[in-house]
Amino acid sequence: MKCVLLCMLAGLSCLSWGFFAHRKINTLAVYSLPAAMSRFFKSNITYLGEHATDADKRRYADTLEAARHYLDAEEYGNLDSMPMRYDEARKRFGEKMLQKNGIVPWQIHFSHLQLVAAFRSRDSLKILRTAANLGHYIADAHVPLHLTNNHNGQLSNQKGIHAFWESRLPELFSAGYSFYTGPARYIENPLREAWRIVRQTRTKVDSVLRLEAELKKRYPSDQQFSFYRDKKQVIRAYSLQYSRAYHEKLNGMVERQMRASIAAVAGFWYTAWVDAGQPDLQHLKHLPHPARAADEATEQAFNKGKILGREL
Repeated sequence: MKCVLLCMLAGLSCLSWGFFAHRKINTLAVYSLPAAMSRFFKSNITYLGEHATDADKRRYADTLEAARHYLDAEEYGNLDSMPMRYDEARKRFGEKMLQKNGIVPWQIHFSHLQLVAAFRSRDSLKILRTAANLGHYIADAHVPLHLTNNHNGQLSNQKGIHAFWESRLPELFSAGYSFYTGPARYIENPLREAWRIVRQTRTKVDSVLRLEAELKKRYPSDQQFSFYRDKKQVIRAYSLQYSRAYHEKLNGMVERQMRASIAAVAGFWYTAWVDAGQPDLQHLKHLPHPARAADEATEQAFNKGKILGREL
């Protein structure tokens, strides 16, 4: 919660799905895995949860990281005519345009292939680190505002809606969500599935923006936000009343997208394991807890708070 509210106050880029939701998605995905995988993943569930946010932290240390989290669909034209393969898209658009306008579906595919390789190597740390990163990118692809160039409502006088939808709402209301997804399913074509997720999520962009714009007209600004003191800082956040009204207008969208994220993460993890030949995970090393930070340089850059790449 503190991360979300500080970002609202300072106007900085808030981290996708919020730390809270990313950690929850990765953690709950573990429970959909088959028995042959679940013992190893459950033994390391703390790592998978805590490191679900490593990819966001890298945005403070790596200029190439930001593009992996989104796709500005308007800049590419009709998504149905987009090249599915990255090398074909690079030929059409050029590397510079791809890095500017986002590559999240391709990044999901890259990370999936990396996880297949990690399973084949039976390297505990590599498996868990790659699985955590893959989970992050899949979850990001389920956030509608990651699929538009109006990613923070900056083009429609709705600045702040990004953190509102993906962080404030799940932190306030997810205790009442149903996260049951059933067993992980095998994905026949991971790249095609990544694009299916992106296209499906893209259809929700209009509703996310329009419903909040309609609500804004009914609520004066003093009812949209509230203030409270946290230690020595005064925090400005969307009020509970306004948040509940927006949540109700969305009619379960945030819950459905979180649940779909959990199912997709489990499915991609399971598929990578199957594609690697279903290696025995029973005797792999369990990492000690608490989990180590992603890496010292990234952690230091994150703590300094200067994000690289596009601002939200």
